[in-house]
Amino acid sequence: MKNRGYRSLRLLIIVFLFVSVVLPLIALITHMDPADISIVFQSPQFGPMIKNSLITTTVATLISVSIAFGLAWCVNRSAMRYRAVFSMLFTLPMLIPSISHGQGLVILFGDNGILTNLLGININLYGYVGIIIGSVLYSFPPAFLMLTDVFHYEDYTTYEAARVLGLSKTQQFLTITLPNMKRPLISAIFATFTLIFTDYGVPLMVGGKMMTLPVYMYREVIGLLDFSKGTIIGMILLIPALIAFLLDLMNKNSGSSSTVTQDYMIQENKKRDLFAYGFCITVIFLISLPILAFALLSMVKHYPIDLSFSLDNVNQAFALGIGSYLLNSLAIAMSTAMVGVCLTYFCAYVTARAKRSVTTMALHLISMVSLAIPGIVLGLSYVLLLKGSMIYGTIIVLVMVNVTHFFASPYLLAYNSLSNFNEKLEDISLTMGISKLRMLLDVYIPCTKATIVEMFSYLFVNAMVTISAVSFLANFKNMPVALMIPQFDSQSLIEATAFISLLILVVNGLMKIIVYFVKRYIFAHEG
Repeated sequence: MKNRGYRSLRLLIIVFLFVSVVLPLIALITHMDPADISIVFQSPQFGPMIKNSLITTTVATLISVSIAFGLAWCVNRSAMRYRAVFSMLFTLPMLIPSISHGQGLVILFGDNGILTNLLGININLYGYVGIIIGSVLYSFPPAFLMLTDVFHYEDYTTYEAARVLGLSKTQQFLTITLPNMKRPLISAIFATFTLIFTDYGVPLMVGGKMMTLPVYMYREVIGLLDFSKGTIIGMILLIPALIAFLLDLMNKNSGSSSTVTQDYMIQENKKRDLFAYGFCITVIFLISLPILAFALLSMVKHYPIDLSFSLDNVNQAFALGIGSYLLNSLAIAMSTAMVGVCLTYFCAYVTARAKRSVTTMALHLISMVSLAIPGIVLGLSYVLLLKGSMIYGTIIVLVMVNVTHFFASPYLLAYNSLSNFNEKLEDISLTMGISKLRMLLDVYIPCTKATIVEMFSYLFVNAMVTISAVSFLANFKNMPVALMIPQFDSQSLIEATAFISLLILVVNGLMKIIVYFVKRYIFAHEG
């Protein structure tokens, strides 16, 4: 009887994931024409598309996760000042749509780019180079958030014991830090891989003649309305999530078996701190360049012909109703964040803290698979599943598709954090007659408040910038402001497009500032 509330909430999670992930996938499969499978696989561009997608995604993932791990280490294992500010600045690329990064790179390094003309150097942006650079910009912030969060749950007593035994810093890193980070690193690698593998915004802008799987799917679904071929490509894009699930099963015993009894103590080391400052400042400078270029573009009359200052783009955007669309975005993003945090956190609690069973493994698989479903495919599947229903065309379905689309990353944030608690806590609570729901409310949530705040921020920001997931489902009454970007871009109004991206950046920046002060308050009262 004590766990009735827990079982009810678990049933709610199961029903939500079944309706929001499984049923849409079934709807997609039933609308797929088997004859198109051979057409897609035998087409001459299929092989090059696979090759291009795998090469760019693999290289970008390795670079992105390496940068994210380095930044997480610098922030958590050095004596840098203003580490929270640095952490907030690292997430700047998340605050605008991926397509905006591609356009920012074109402005900087394109054939007629600012830095191309200024330095007289052409980096051959269009193709592998541009896609890899743009993908790294777009994907390393989520990986950083996943990895930096796990550093908070390392127990310093292990390092103290290693130091007493005479292990050097390098040996401690190899024998303690890396094994502790094994599971989060695997999660971050596959989360980043699938994020890049399924993104069409960057390759659409800087891919040139080079085709990737998501771009092909985008053109088939949006351009040719060929839902069957788009679905086939979408099924291929699910493969990384399935591999991630299998690897997670093989590493199921690699989690921490101890609680944090002593926070990590940072020793004085000037060389380490100088390296940390240098590395972090360099990364911030590089990721700021495309954003600054994009901000500059929104304030000029007509790029590249007339670069004089002008607010015509701002006036044009507001004349087209950007104010009401912005309110729609705020309502959708806030609702997505509140609903999403509750669902993802409790789902992570069920899978991370309960004993392995068919139910928990199925929940974990579905949660991981949601990351790999491209926004276009997800939006299309919701149209096929929900068209004609009571919620179709309402803000409810937009919130639902956003929660589903971004479910995996906040889920993994909570999952990795909750996995670091002592695995015997549930057994202890059971012998003491403490219910699972009471453990959740009194132990886990208070100890992971900073993680929950980060999850809220992630969902809000991504709901503000998403385009693909809601493009099929929104109408003029509830359309979010981000959907104006492809509309303006198709009309070659790139300056107005830049202003909309800048507006989204400002809103998301304000959210990040609020999160910074909330987390500062949390850490101050915990200390």
